[in-house]
Amino acid sequence: MLAKLKDNLIAKNVASEVAESLTESVMLKLEGGVMGTFQSLARHVKEALTQSLMKLLTPKRRIDILRDVMEARENRKPYVITFCGVNGVGKSTNLAKICFWLIENKFSVLIAACDTFRSGAVEQLEEHGKRLDVPVYNKGYHKDPSEVARCAIQHGKKEGYDVVLIDTAGRMQNNTRLMKALAKLVENNNPHLVLFVGEALVGNDGVDQLSMFNQALIDYSSQQTPRGIDGIILTKFDTVDDKVGASLSMVYRTGQPIVFVGTGQKYTNLKLLNPTTIINALFSS
Repeated sequence: MLAKLKDNLIAKNVASEVAESLTESVMLKLEGGVMGTFQSLARHVKEALTQSLMKLLTPKRRIDILRDVMEARENRKPYVITFCGVNGVGKSTNLAKICFWLIENKFSVLIAACDTFRSGAVEQLEEHGKRLDVPVYNKGYHKDPSEVARCAIQHGKKEGYDVVLIDTAGRMQNNTRLMKALAKLVENNNPHLVLFVGEALVGNDGVDQLSMFNQALIDYSSQQTPRGIDGIILTKFDTVDDKVGASLSMVYRTGQPIVFVGTGQKYTNLKLLNPTTIINALFSS
């Protein structure tokens, strides 16, 4: 039964080492127990796996963005969120979705265009800014992203904005120059939250991308206790059906929670993750 459980998890896109670890945790929970029938064994296996999954998907630390924004506002400082991820995963779109969510909760927002590398990135953000009626701070292209972020945060504080959302250049995880620039931006500006934007569709490639981004932030930092990724936004979550295992693997690899899932192209298509959604999908046949 445990072998079948492991195979089922892998079939749902859970990385093999994560499936192995979960199966082992179920075995340890059941070891020494007396089962009356095969049906009771199946029930106990499901209960033990559910407990392990809930523990894995429950954040180790509290991430309550709205409460933290209120706290920062009381201290007369903007709450700063940095978005990072590979090319084409929808960083700017999901930044705009979070911007919309914050506006709906009556907060003032400034968007910082710190992707000074990709042609058209600033214009794309400005288009979102027009639609959301939110200002976009930019200094054009070929500037130091860390310096642009610093100026944007200063401007946000001076003008009394509640939140500054920092867009960064999409980069492949093996692009050393751009990864160093991202690590410099995070280290120099110390945002409250660093969110990795990844696609639910790409399966375990997304897990590898996240791991490498997280490691690069740590490796290229000069701090004794370097910052890594604080949380995950998983896009295209509505398209993966029951193959939700990649989301589980991302949390397992980094120990950081999935804060939001994207479920479409509209600004309203953003949800806080409910762990039971993933658990139910893993148990579906």
